[in-house]
Amino acid sequence: MAHNRASAALDPHGALIYTMVLVSAADASLSDSELQIIGDIIGHLPVFQGFGRARLPQLLDSCADSLARDNGLEMTLEAIRAALPVNLRETAYAIACDLVAADGEASQEELRILELIRHRFNVDRLTAAAIERGARARFQRL
Repeated sequence: MAHNRASAALDPHGALIYTMVLVSAADASLSDSELQIIGDIIGHLPVFQGFGRARLPQLLDSCADSLARDNGLEMTLEAIRAALPVNLRETAYAIACDLVAADGEASQEELRILELIRHRFNVDRLTAAAIERGARARFQRL
């Protein structure tokens, strides 16, 4: 029952954070470096202005709980989509791509989650390719 209340109360900030958790947990672990990247994104992107960081642990836990349920991935994706205004769907996809690019190598699981997010959020292929290329360029290493 807590899942239904959490989903109903999911706001755009929560939806963006859930998106980051989905991608980070795609390979079955949420590493310290991924948590650091999530914190950096929250600290630097204008979309997170006004977000109370004290909510972050609760959002991380509620997303993990949501994913652990039967059909959890589908239900979580739908809760995110429902909470995201249309103008933030590309932002959510971009944040997801940044998380994948930040660790230097995309796993098959991460690529599959990105594909699910792209389809669920109706990000067209050309826009998605541009976002993906931008993420690769931002996180390129020497």
